[in-house]
Amino acid sequence: MDTDVIVVGAGPTGLMLAGELRLGGARVTVVESLTEPTGQSRGLGFTARTMETLDQRGLLPRFGTVETSPMGHFGGVQFDYSVLPDAHFGARGLLQSQIEDVLEKWAVEQGAELRRGWELRGLTDGPEGVEITVQTPEGPRSLRARYLVGCDGGHSTVRKLGGFDFPGIPASRGMYLADVYGCELRPRFLGEKLPNGMVMAAPLGEGVFRIIVCEHGTPASDGSRSVSFAEVADAWQRITGESIHGGGAHWVSSFTDAARQVGQYQRGRVLLAGDAAHIHLPAAGQGLSAGIQDAANLGWKLAAVVRGWAPEGLLETYHAERHPAGARLLMNSRAQGTVFLGGAEADPLRLLFTELIGGYDVVKQHLAGMVSGLDIRYDLPDADHPLVGRRLPPRELTGPAGSVRTPELLHSGGGVLLDLTDDAGLRSAAAGWTDRVVVTVAAGPRPDDLSSVPAVLVRPDGYVAWVGDDADGLRTALRRWFGAPVTAQESEPTETAGAAGSPVAVGSSAAGRR
Repeated sequence: MDTDVIVVGAGPTGLMLAGELRLGGARVTVVESLTEPTGQSRGLGFTARTMETLDQRGLLPRFGTVETSPMGHFGGVQFDYSVLPDAHFGARGLLQSQIEDVLEKWAVEQGAELRRGWELRGLTDGPEGVEITVQTPEGPRSLRARYLVGCDGGHSTVRKLGGFDFPGIPASRGMYLADVYGCELRPRFLGEKLPNGMVMAAPLGEGVFRIIVCEHGTPASDGSRSVSFAEVADAWQRITGESIHGGGAHWVSSFTDAARQVGQYQRGRVLLAGDAAHIHLPAAGQGLSAGIQDAANLGWKLAAVVRGWAPEGLLETYHAERHPAGARLLMNSRAQGTVFLGGAEADPLRLLFTELIGGYDVVKQHLAGMVSGLDIRYDLPDADHPLVGRRLPPRELTGPAGSVRTPELLHSGGGVLLDLTDDAGLRSAAAGWTDRVVVTVAAGPRPDDLSSVPAVLVRPDGYVAWVGDDADGLRTALRRWFGAPVTAQESEPTETAGAAGSPVAVGSSAAGRR
């Protein structure tokens, strides 16, 4: 094999996946048809849960100052997302090109190989591995790996060559997206509905505006035809009565409201993630974020398989967990499109949403959780405790050596056993897994939402796999998610002081790589 995993596509999903795979100790090669990044930024920012995911890997400081806004919307109906703990409308003003740059540098630092100008032409999925043929600047060549993951977008070549079905709702309307300059525009951050359609405009700095133009009656395009700035300017004028023809555009693009999702996220040794697995109307930055969440869920599991310690059925949980999350994303984005982009026939629905959001906090909490990604709960076995299947919230804890934020415990990419009562019996029960799970004591004062929790087993993606104080239950959960224990001769746990400012850690602090 040339590598363990081939990732096709160097967008946010593929680059995040490459970094995750390397943290787990898998060899990975990223194949990208473009010789260099386009610099285009369809995505702007990411959701609250994706911000937490990047924090778990220590990546947030690389973005500089990250601004968030408590005010968001659902289908254009504005409300305050902070009605839900930890929720906000997401990181603002971060261009997709900047996100890709950060993730590419991180993945390469971890040891991922990036091959630009390599275009996928063929794919053979066999019982022992996958072989692809690619066209490179030096000519055709082949590459073999144990697994292949398609992260190559909505028009995914991997999806087509791999024989995945892609059912869903076909596009009913076309829309335009552009970064324009030399235009005097009034900001329309949440969009403005007018008789002929909807427009959005947000300043990006240095005289550049991101605009979205949704004119009623614009036919859907299959993406094969390029769009001119003149077409976008004409549509803007028909909707607003304003002319932007005197300006220009750094780039223009079109998109549709098609909503499709593959039936299976895995066929044989080929898997899909991000837009290759699901496409939908852009709504609140959820598309880019869903791809990063797919990668965070898949990366550690696939690395465990190729490293040889994965328990039976671990890789299958990728589809079981992320397919329902993708289906829910398609549902909420279609609902928002109906409310926000529909004509007069959608007015009753808009009025109803306005009434519900304006009058009931429980509705706001539900919608804020859905759009932010904070309400995701995977259907895990023995989920008796309300935390099981949900993400571990970012909280500051105190242990013998000082304080630590919970996201910092996941920087290494391994699992975490968080001992909140200084229970030596639980630490002893976890002794056989210290090459994959860092055991951390934090028995000091705790925030209210963790005040009654004795111990928490957290997966590498930040989701809680077990809560309790029973050693046998902990061993069962460890076997389910982290495979068989090593023998005492292979791994003797020792108590060592953690990094500066962190609690005492039991066992290895390099849990991810082996």
